[in-house]
This record gives sequence, C-alpha cells and structure tokens, in this order.
Amino acid sequence: MSTLLYVCLDGLGDDPIPEFDGRTPLEAAATPNLDNLATRGATGTVVTVGPGIAPESDIGVFGILGYDPTEEHPGRGVLEALGIGMDFRDGDLAYRINLATAAWPEIVDRRVGRDLSSDEAHALADEVNRTLRLDGATFDLQATIEHRGALVIRADDGAALSANVTNTDPAYERRGHLGVALEIFEPVVATATALEATRAAERAADLTNAFVEGSFRILDASEVNARRRAEGRLPGNLILTRDGGDHRPDLEPIADRFGMVWACFVEMPVERGISLALGMHPVDAPRLDVTGFGPDAEEAYAAWARLAAEALADFQAIYVHIKGPDVPAHDGRSEDKRDVVSAIDRAFFGEVLPQLEPNSVVAVTADHATSCVRKAHTADPVPLLLSGGPVVPDATDSFGERACAEGSLGRLLGPQILPRLSDLIRG
Repeated sequence: MSTLLYVCLDGLGDDPIPEFDGRTPLEAAATPNLDNLATRGATGTVVTVGPGIAPESDIGVFGILGYDPTEEHPGRGVLEALGIGMDFRDGDLAYRINLATAAWPEIVDRRVGRDLSSDEAHALADEVNRTLRLDGATFDLQATIEHRGALVIRADDGAALSANVTNTDPAYERRGHLGVALEIFEPVVATATALEATRAAERAADLTNAFVEGSFRILDASEVNARRRAEGRLPGNLILTRDGGDHRPDLEPIADRFGMVWACFVEMPVERGISLALGMHPVDAPRLDVTGFGPDAEEAYAAWARLAAEALADFQAIYVHIKGPDVPAHDGRSEDKRDVVSAIDRAFFGEVLPQLEPNSVVAVTADHATSCVRKAHTADPVPLLLSGGPVVPDATDSFGERACAEGSLGRLLGPQILPRLSDLIRG
C-alpha cells in the first residue's frame, strides 16, 4: 500500500494581480518543486464546499477531508474550543472570537491592526474573565494566537443553549450552521438574534449581546489598551463572536471512512479541533510563524518536512495544514503572498519530497481562495494536484490556478478528493 502526504495551503487561490502581469501570487511564485509534482502528476480544481460559497477554513477543511460540511459540521466555535482543550459540553454555546477595535458601535479594525501580541490578547481575555458577570450564566474566554480566541457560555441552571443565533461579527454570515465569509459588509457590531423561536436560542442571543457589550466596556478601559493607545496603536477593545456550536461532534473516524491511519501537523486551534474530531493523531511540531516567510519560518517549514517524512513510517497518511498564504492575502499584500508560497515550495516541499518512499502519493490543494484584490475569502475554485504512486500524469506542466483548470481531474467538490485518494492508495 502507498502512503499519502496531503498538504493544504491555506487561502492559496487568488485573483490575477496587475503588478504580476496578470498572474496570481501562486503563478508568480518560484515553485519548482510543486511544478515538478504537477508535471509528474494530474491536476484539477476544487470547489471545497459548494458553488457560490466563500468558505471559512473550518468548513473548507471539512470538505477536503471528505466530510460534507452541510451535513456533518458541528460549528466552528466547538472546533476552536476542542482544539485548545476547553471544557465544552452538549448544551453549552461555543464561539470563535476575534479581538477587534471599535468606536462603538462602529468597527475600526477586525484584527486590531494585526499587531496584537498573543501575550496582550491573553491579558485582555484574563481581564474579561475576572471582571465580567453574566446574569444566569458563566463563561470562559480563551485567547489563542494573536487576535484569535474562543468563548464558551454555559447556563447556570443547566438548561441547553442553542447555537441558532446570528453572528455579531458582520464579516461572516450564518447560512444554516455554516459560516460564510462576506466580501462586502457594514463595519458595525451586529446584534445577535435568534434564528429559531425557542427559549434556548433567544437566551443564547441575549447572553451573547450582554457578553459583547459588557466586555467592550471592560476592554475599552483596560490598562493594556491604554498602553497601546499611548504607543499609537489600536486598542483591542471589542470581542466579535461568530459561528456558534452547541454540541460535541459525533463523526465517523477518518480511518474508518477511508481505510488509512492518519497523523496531522496543524498550526491553528480550529484545524487541531477538526483533526481531533476526526480521530487523527496530532504530531508535535515547531509552531510556524503565521506570517509565513523569513528565516525562522523557513526553518520551521523544513522541520515540519523532516517530521512528516519520519511520521510516514508509522502512519499511512499525514495531513499538513500550512496557514502562510492566507494571512498576507487578507491584507492585500500580494508580493508577500507570492514570497510565502515560494518559501513553502523551497523549505517544505524541497525538504520533504526527497525523503518520501518512491510509491508515496502527494496531494496538494487549499481550503479556500483568499483574494489579495478583494482582501477576503472567495467562492473561486482552488488548484489541486495528485502526484506519485499510481497517479497517471496528464499534460500539466505547472501548479497554478489556470494550469490546473486544464488538468485531467476536472473540477471536483471538496468531499470527492479523499475517496479518489483512498482508491489510489489502496490500489
């Protein structure tokens, strides 16, 4: 049986950039290793969730790992909470949160200028946990990496709360239980409203609004934010909630569904939560710098590559999720995104590919496209390549959005990738 290295490059797809002579950042990047894989393999494109849906990472990853997010996804907040080991029980309400900057109710910056340190975020979360009280409920707010975090709210009387409430983060819309990124939105704190006429949903909405408003008053007066203002930096004085969940996932393990024993290397809490929910074995690895490039990042990419090659001695499949390309795209930094992709090709793929067994299969795709032009996730298909083992090569000679669109794999939906890979691996 072959082994599988499955790599997701977060936010890889993009729009053509005029400064790159109409090429995308991926097409403009120096990617000799990915291009070689494409030449020796087959390519196509992927709509990770569904047509017209600009997915968040969580539902995009669910799709490319072979699970239908419209049917099996428990809500991003639950996955974030599980990914950092928070106490979460069925009937609790869990959210993904962003620390943001506001002149209430206007939102000045959804990510606090992207310069909020993780230490500052933890201090702000600790202050809210110490100070804020909710009527009839308790909560736990945990900061994770930079402006990101998770929130769990629990009713004092043990009654279940419902996640069928809207987001207070206006950049993301609830469609059913899925979170969908919006390209255009009004930068104003949204009011959480119940999406069903039940006491559990109405109470959840009331508690959410009380938390967002109460935490704003505390954070706006925080000493951490006073120092940031004195230094000419934006305050992290607002907590935006999105994509709630109210039950632990009960999913068929990925090893049972696809017949392989999986390990994973992931950076962010949500991907760790997904991997745990699917029964993967997390492998400890150096944390990657989410900015994605520079000497430290390249050293970490190379370390991940060596560990991935070693782990394939003990596992049949390894899922690697690299955040790097997504971050600069949100800020419109197309040159940085190009350079991140080049660094990943050089330091990760350049290191790992020579160490793989000859019959190994390598698959590379993305969870969604993130446009440097639009500074947002988009519904565009993302590139896919399969190479090695029994993969029959096609005529593709490079790894890029337009080249892959001409490949023999055609256009797939996210949940169609792993069944095809599983068939290849098992022969």
